[in-house]
Amino acid sequence: MSVEIITFGCRLNAFESEVIAREAEDAGLSDTIVINSCAVTNEAVAQARQSIRRLKRERPGLRIVVTGCAAQTQPEMFAGMAEVDRVVGNDDKMRADTWRDARAAFDAAPGFSIAESEKIAVADIMAVKEMAPHLLEGFQRGLPRAFVQVQNGCDHRCTFCIIPYGRGNSRSVPMGGVVEQVRALIERGHAEIVLTGVDLTSYGADLPGTPKLGMLTKQILRHVPELKRLRISSVDQIEVDRDLLDVIADDERLMPHLHLSLQSGDDLILKRMKRRHARQDAIDFCAQVRSLRPDIALGADIIAGFPTETDEMFERSMDLVEECGLTFLHVFPYSPRPGTPAARMPQVKGGAIRERAKRLRATGEAALQKRLASELGHTRHVLIESATQGRTEHFLPVAISGETPGAVRALVITGNDGARLISDCHRPA
Repeated sequence: MSVEIITFGCRLNAFESEVIAREAEDAGLSDTIVINSCAVTNEAVAQARQSIRRLKRERPGLRIVVTGCAAQTQPEMFAGMAEVDRVVGNDDKMRADTWRDARAAFDAAPGFSIAESEKIAVADIMAVKEMAPHLLEGFQRGLPRAFVQVQNGCDHRCTFCIIPYGRGNSRSVPMGGVVEQVRALIERGHAEIVLTGVDLTSYGADLPGTPKLGMLTKQILRHVPELKRLRISSVDQIEVDRDLLDVIADDERLMPHLHLSLQSGDDLILKRMKRRHARQDAIDFCAQVRSLRPDIALGADIIAGFPTETDEMFERSMDLVEECGLTFLHVFPYSPRPGTPAARMPQVKGGAIRERAKRLRATGEAALQKRLASELGHTRHVLIESATQGRTEHFLPVAISGETPGAVRALVITGNDGARLISDCHRPA
């Protein structure tokens, strides 16, 4: 075998795994498994460690390289595992020379005899100031949806979050580079482009002239007129600029779906999280975008059981689902991350955290069911993802059959099966 990538965590990690695969194979690396790890929760780190041990038991003849956010924040821990042959930093994993160096190290130690001190190839992520575009010509070819990384890192320091220490400070791809990537991907036949980043709405603060995400979005839509669908992955609503609101209101090629970083519905908890918005800010933003695009679907991240959260505080998060009109809910049971301020705050008991997360997920499922039911009779433009499923403009899944992946079809919604919309009447979009 050549190189196998196992990815944990976010869409950005998934994108970067494809860069890793390309660079590692170009370097001639073989018989190697790369674990691209996540550090957002303790569970995510534990899953990576469990996978490493299992893979080494099942496939003892292969090398194991660990990279990603957990490798960046806890390199010594992974280097101390006998199963691990190399630990690669989050910025280093995107560089061709990193994988050439890994091959050279492995060739020099064919008997799996690399010393622990020699395993670590992790640079100071805070010293990284620029970001180069990575156009993935191969892996995204033939897929209906393509991802473009426009930003990485985060300048904010929410008290619960370890990610800035795994990703570094915010840095952006220049607008011209992004437009070129989008144009190239559209020429290869992709119908939908998704802009991704760690803190997407901080885009441009490090670039000359400090353009914002709204300006980038306008430039893409203006200079790539053949682009059918543009989607934004996740935004911090307090950073959304006027240009982006204008695009939401005026250009139907920007899909009517936003995922928001809300985290809590209680003002005191938001303050202790060091978030930059209040509860009413979130409610007002959702009302504003709904007035601009009445059919927009909104999702959100919410943390259950943040330190000092009382039952009353949690109920305000529960109420926020309805008050903001959320359709998609991503629930995080709070997990203390070493070195973060929240880890030193009075903790909520584990049983209470699990129960609150369960209730939030049930509330989110009810909201999704309500939205699925409301789609009955509407005609939606569905991007065909596979032989059995597509996605509407609002990112709702649709059960389909007999369609060509990559096509966009206008489908009349006739029902739902509890998980996906159903259509049995269609015509070309």
